[in-house]
Amino acid sequence: MARGPKTVKLPSAEDAALLVKKMRGEVDSNTNYRSKSLRIHGPVCARCGREFDAANLHQLTVHHRDGNHDNNPPDGSNWENLCNHCHDDVHARELLGEYLSKP
Repeated sequence: MARGPKTVKLPSAEDAALLVKKMRGEVDSNTNYRSKSLRIHGPVCARCGREFDAANLHQLTVHHRDGNHDNNPPDGSNWENLCNHCHDDVHARELLGEYLSKP
């Protein structure tokens, strides 16, 4: 097996700019439920009530209430915006519940 540096293909400047916009929720498309959820529910964590602005909006995530990431109704009824801490807490509680329910 040959050792040495691996060649990595970097995205073009346009592709990189589009990716950054998608990550920030600035590109609106049918599949971008994050920007839709932020518009519907606002930049606030549904659990702890922390408010977010442009500087820290990346710390707010969209949680699918039913756990199905393909269930994205246009009214946002399956989404809740959660900060990273609350989102981790929700999933940790789900794991703990599954563990404790096993015989």
